[in-house]
Amino acid sequence: MKFYQKQITLNPFSRGFHLITSEILSTITEISSIEIGMLQVFIKHTSASLTLNENADPTVRIDFETHMNKMVPENMPYYKHDYEGSDDMPAHIKASLMGASVQIPISNGKLNLGIWQGIYLCEHRNHAKGRDLTITAFGS
Repeated sequence: MKFYQKQITLNPFSRGFHLITSEILSTITEISSIEIGMLQVFIKHTSASLTLNENADPTVRIDFETHMNKMVPENMPYYKHDYEGSDDMPAHIKASLMGASVQIPISNGKLNLGIWQGIYLCEHRNHAKGRDLTITAFGS
């Protein structure tokens, strides 16, 4: 069994949903040495998240952002946690709804994603800094 782990900081992204599959693959090239295994990507933040979804049509990412903002609106009078602005508490709720990690099978040295799947960074803040990820690949 082989284990590889890398820490990276993504450059800042604007609020929204962004494909980061290529950044992940360029960071952990050791995937090519794994015949059968798993990749886990974990985000070390509470106001951004990760998910897997459509990698071809950018309108999917726009629709995700639009829907999340309707589902979890800003400026709700019952939010107490607003120290960093009106997007503060909604960003935490969205991050919990979307999740902090994704796991993807590795088969024959490649991610075993569906043809239309990609890894998204879900940036829920208006003015976020770079996001820290821990990327772990393991298998035989």
